[in-house]
Amino acid sequence: MMSRFYPLLCTLALLFTACARPADPFAGASGDTPSADTVPAAVQQQADLSPIKRYLLDQTGVLQETTAALNVEAGRYYALAERYEFDYARLWQTEAAAVVKTLQAAQAAWMQASPAYEKMEGIVAGTSALATYDLILDAGASGAEDPQNAAPVDLTLPDGRVLERPGNLFGVTESTLWGTEPDYTIAGVAADWDGSGTVDFGETLPDANVLKAGAAALDRYAGELRAAAQAWTPTPSDAFTMLVVMVPTMSEYFASWRDSRFIAGDRSTQRDFVAISRLADILDILGGLELVYAQLRPLVETVNPDQADQIAADLAHLQSFVAGVYADEQAGRRFTPEDADLLGAEAQNRATAITGEISQIAAELGIPVAE
Repeated sequence: MMSRFYPLLCTLALLFTACARPADPFAGASGDTPSADTVPAAVQQQADLSPIKRYLLDQTGVLQETTAALNVEAGRYYALAERYEFDYARLWQTEAAAVVKTLQAAQAAWMQASPAYEKMEGIVAGTSALATYDLILDAGASGAEDPQNAAPVDLTLPDGRVLERPGNLFGVTESTLWGTEPDYTIAGVAADWDGSGTVDFGETLPDANVLKAGAAALDRYAGELRAAAQAWTPTPSDAFTMLVVMVPTMSEYFASWRDSRFIAGDRSTQRDFVAISRLADILDILGGLELVYAQLRPLVETVNPDQADQIAADLAHLQSFVAGVYADEQAGRRFTPEDADLLGAEAQNRATAITGEISQIAAELGIPVAE
């Protein structure tokens, strides 16, 4: 699988902080994220962070609903394939209409689940107590590509095969549903879904065993993330850490966009980011981070009201910048790899400046940020 850039990467240009991926985020915040007890009491009293948790729970609720729908459709497709003893040529010849209906519903469910996660990724990936779920669901590479940052999940298929560390579960299911991983799809059957005479991109027959196992695992971990979110209470240190860790990731996301089929077309070798533009993901992530900052803004105003306004404006301008690029793409403009690099550099410069301001304010407030 194409290596997804781990969102807890840090920018060397940060002036006031450095960050590192926690060794075991499931173990909680001890060691990496400072506890609420280390934050001045007066600061804690001025910070109402409950909207961050409500937002996270809202998004995990949507995620659960949509991954459950995907799991249902994957099960239906598996049942169809099983009926024909996994002879996909006979399955397609006999049940093409049912297959297309089921796979289109599965793709639609995936297209709803992925943005639901991206909207909360800044919170999940930027919080040590939750960050391993980001690896599992959306950011972890495959073990073959990057053992150190691999998603810590093996998939046991219904037929007994085991896929060891295949990568994050959104990537596995996406590459299975859209046919970008040959090992997860069926070769030799021309599944022309719409009868156009051409097998277009996304018209594929997934390996029913891989799709069923991947969708079931995605649904299970979505439920686990929701349970972890319910047990979590954000602190000012958590919220500042989310911003410092996640805002300066623009260059990685733009590089992923550059290498995707949205720019490279059929020349792209990426298995994921094929159904939704990476620009849409960036916008969803930034939207969640703006919500986080909105809850911290009253604290920032106690130190420097002008800077509080400036940070909010800079975050809004960064999102507007990305939104403009995305609007052009949606309108049909084809960007070049060189365009993507230039735009990514501009976004990264803006993000780095914002992160420096946020780090400075955290230091002035005496709020520790995860190192």
